[in-house]
Amino acid sequence: MTALAIMQPYLFPYIGYWQLLQATDRFVVYDDVNYINRGWINRNRILINGEPALFTLPLLQASQNRRIDEIDIAPAAQWQRRLLRSLEMAYRKAPCFEEVFALVEGILRHEDRNLAGFLSHQVQVLARFMGLQAQIVPSSRCYGNGHLAAQERILDICRQENASRYINAQGGRSLYEAQAFAERGIELRFIAMRALPYRQRSEGFTPGLSIIDALMEVGPEGIGAHLRSFDCT
Repeated sequence: MTALAIMQPYLFPYIGYWQLLQATDRFVVYDDVNYINRGWINRNRILINGEPALFTLPLLQASQNRRIDEIDIAPAAQWQRRLLRSLEMAYRKAPCFEEVFALVEGILRHEDRNLAGFLSHQVQVLARFMGLQAQIVPSSRCYGNGHLAAQERILDICRQENASRYINAQGGRSLYEAQAFAERGIELRFIAMRALPYRQRSEGFTPGLSIIDALMEVGPEGIGAHLRSFDCT
């Protein structure tokens, strides 16, 4: 059985995103679809002084009328040093700071200024760091089916990948028809995250933060339990 997931690339996405990679054999980075303003493609949250705070990857001429792989990142001099300084100030006392900060710095200094290329590289690097085995494929390089939309395009990618199971996040239940997948011999499943709190730089626990927060606190060895904390139905 080949399990497949397809998801837009996000900036240092939260644990639930990586649970899809944990659950699948192949993971398609859906990078030739339209950019979403004020979504998670180029921003996320960390804890600063114990409170959730947004950090952003500045873009050039970003628009919901352009595809992710048609957008470039702003020159590094405008944001890179400031973001790294914010991460250092927020997490320098975290148990796994040295290792994780070096990882994040390497990702942020990646030379590809195309947004899709930058984010696909980020997914690859973080997946290896966390020991995830799924093969990662950018959709812009593979399928030649941009004329299709929504569920029909997903089904066509499943066909081309010979997938026998398609797994999506819980929020996608309203987007897909189980019968359409079943007619093509594909089992449709959804992941529901089971929150597994960990000690943070704050009072209490704030779920849904960037994976940076979890890795700073539990490291690559401790993250496995969190990546497996889901139901797939």
